[in-house]
Amino acid sequence: MNWIELNQEDQLEALKELSKSRYQLIFKHSKRCSISSIVKSRLERTEAPPHIDFYFLDLIAHRNISNKIAEDFSVYHESPQVLLIKDGECIYDESHTGINMDDIIATAA
Repeated sequence: MNWIELNQEDQLEALKELSKSRYQLIFKHSKRCSISSIVKSRLERTEAPPHIDFYFLDLIAHRNISNKIAEDFSVYHESPQVLLIKDGECIYDESHTGINMDDIIATAA
């Protein structure tokens, strides 16, 4: 998996623009959470579909970006959490052990 590090708020605007032509996925991860580590590992063991860009947010280091994501995409903050973005909107949102690549792929089909 080739993660794109999400570490600046202005990346969100670029991500929204990119979502007009490709799916964009944000994975919000807490290094302090064992469930988050398990989910990250599970995602990394699955082949990533080539039509989705995968962004990784360390929400401990960048809580401000996590808050901006919640605001911009009208989702409740959770960790771990994935958001699938298409045409500037969140079309899929899942958290904790509900996160799995099969559902992400099915939504992005």
